[in-house]
Amino acid sequence: MLGKDALKLLLVEDDEDDYLLTSDVLSEISSVSIAVTWVTTMETALEILRTQAFDVCLSDYQLGKNTGIELLNAAAAQHLTVPIIMLTGQSNRDTDLAAMKAGASDYLVKADITPAMVERSIRYTLNHALTLAALKEKEQQYALVAQASNDGIWDWNWQTRTIYFSPRWLAILGYELHELRPTPQEWVDRIHPEDKARVEVELRSHLSGEKAVFRSEYRIRHKDDSYRWVLSQGLAVRDDRGSILRIAGSQTDLTHHVALFDQLTRLPSRALFLEQLRRAFSRIERQSGYQLAVLFLDCDRFKVVNDSLGHAIGDRLLQAVAQRLEDSLRPGDVVARLGGDEFAILLENLQSHQDAEHIATRINQALARPFNLQGHTVYISGSIGIAFNDRPAQLSLSQQPEDLLRDADTAMYRAKAAGKSQYAVFENTMHQQAQRSLQLETDLRGAMESEQFQLFYQPIWSLATNAIAGFEALIRWSHPTRGPISPAEFIPIAEETGLILPIGQWVIQEACRQMHLWQNQFPTARSFTVSVNLSAKQFSETNLVKQIQATLDRTGFPPHRLKIEITETMIVENPPAAVQILTQLQALGIQIQVDDFGTGYSSLSMLHSLPLDTLKIDISFIRLLETDPDNAEIVKVIITLAQNLGMMAIAEGVETESQLRQLKALGCDFAQGYLLAKPLPPLEIERLLAALEPALFS
Repeated sequence: MLGKDALKLLLVEDDEDDYLLTSDVLSEISSVSIAVTWVTTMETALEILRTQAFDVCLSDYQLGKNTGIELLNAAAAQHLTVPIIMLTGQSNRDTDLAAMKAGASDYLVKADITPAMVERSIRYTLNHALTLAALKEKEQQYALVAQASNDGIWDWNWQTRTIYFSPRWLAILGYELHELRPTPQEWVDRIHPEDKARVEVELRSHLSGEKAVFRSEYRIRHKDDSYRWVLSQGLAVRDDRGSILRIAGSQTDLTHHVALFDQLTRLPSRALFLEQLRRAFSRIERQSGYQLAVLFLDCDRFKVVNDSLGHAIGDRLLQAVAQRLEDSLRPGDVVARLGGDEFAILLENLQSHQDAEHIATRINQALARPFNLQGHTVYISGSIGIAFNDRPAQLSLSQQPEDLLRDADTAMYRAKAAGKSQYAVFENTMHQQAQRSLQLETDLRGAMESEQFQLFYQPIWSLATNAIAGFEALIRWSHPTRGPISPAEFIPIAEETGLILPIGQWVIQEACRQMHLWQNQFPTARSFTVSVNLSAKQFSETNLVKQIQATLDRTGFPPHRLKIEITETMIVENPPAAVQILTQLQALGIQIQVDDFGTGYSSLSMLHSLPLDTLKIDISFIRLLETDPDNAEIVKVIITLAQNLGMMAIAEGVETESQLRQLKALGCDFAQGYLLAKPLPPLEIERLLAALEPALFS
């Protein structure tokens, strides 16, 4: 309320008639004596505000050659804190919003003003100014309060249960004056259902005295039914007995500010993390020997959880991971969510590299504990890359914050390649390797378009008949300048970039097309099968079965002559999804083969429940067949297991006559390897098939 002492008001108005009109309105306000000082120009107003104290300023929007917006900007630049109410000739939404954005406490249309309206605007403006001062004094850490004059004002009368919403408060939500009733329910009912309980808790914490101020970030419904992020801050005003009279404060539009924070985990975003990293770099320049580190973390197996249990559980998992990361760090460390299941951590003022490595170990230990999410027990791990700012002298001068984050990302891939729940420290050789990989990725993208890929076919022999039973299709890349590039070099990059999907689809298409051609050309080949490897990414594609069905339809290749090879790991990652896909493939007549068998972690019960046709014994067991009796026993167990489950066994990597003899003695069904035949291009396979054809005349 306005007090009994005279209120000092500065009126900035360049039109004498309007000055007299406004003076008459002010004189009719009976609740307080108002001492009016009248000036006609912006320059005079600024000069008198610098030298004299005023409680409030009323300014016309048009001030000769200047505007009220310019007055607001100049006052802010000169740190003049007097609250300014703008007077406009007519209601213009753009002008009103521009005034509020520039710092006006309120705005009034001259033609509509009444003594009661002006008195109310002054009262709320002064109450808001007092609230801001109290907030600033009590809670210096809330830097946004200093900008609250640009935001929406609200004043909740606790006695009458009414609330005042300033024009700017309404404008943030898309409303005009008088479109909302002055009741708290108009505010509360628009808060997002998921945020409402939390806002209430934060408000009660302040009203009970537990927290010095009310502060809450939440979503609120706009007039267009979308939700906007806002920050509300307020301070309760109490009487001498401590009873609440009112709570007043501001509402800040976080539409742009929210981009600095991840809405799911409430952690800083990539943009804010890089800004904090830049500030840390400025400390490096000022303090000799100042050491910091960036950790880049990727959650292993997150996609499996997300795909199998749904996005809602995936979101809860990310929130739980964010909490464990925060709990694992020191005070002052910064953790951000970069997107997806990737997080970055900034560690400053390190004493040694070991400090960062100890924190990485602590994080991995925290993530290794099970997550209980809505009745589901979930296990994940983290791959962490660490990059320090102490690069070699010749490189450190040009090092940028983005470089450190990139280096940590590069090291993370080294950690992921080493296995789950690992960390790796960045080395310059990693950057060189990353550059080579980037170039290879670029070349790989062009390889598909320019038809640089070719399929080679390695014969598979029946050990019962000593005859060819089929082929395995193996991709080869002939680079235009580098020549042949090993699949071991380019397949991991194709997996990482997603290029494996179009490449894998081409392999299936080409293998079926070529085999169908040979079957029509060579009668002996009509009983042959062709085996094609599926990548993990292909296996997780929702339309995989439809793609393969379409390929078979286009090429005319018989489904029962196609063998799809998958790994044990692909099955173990998501058994329910694996059963569904394999069952659908088997329904088409396609045979399913488990590649590299013996190196994974599949259980006997899982194998028994899966629609599998062949177990392929990993090459590592075949190589030790002659020298390690225990290894020979393992091979025997795998062959026996396949037979007991109604499957066939195939050995890969057979290179010696001794290995071949032992496999025959153990009852293995098929074999392939350099002893029998190496992978051959199509032209040589055609010569081989021609030689197998019986003579026309004998």
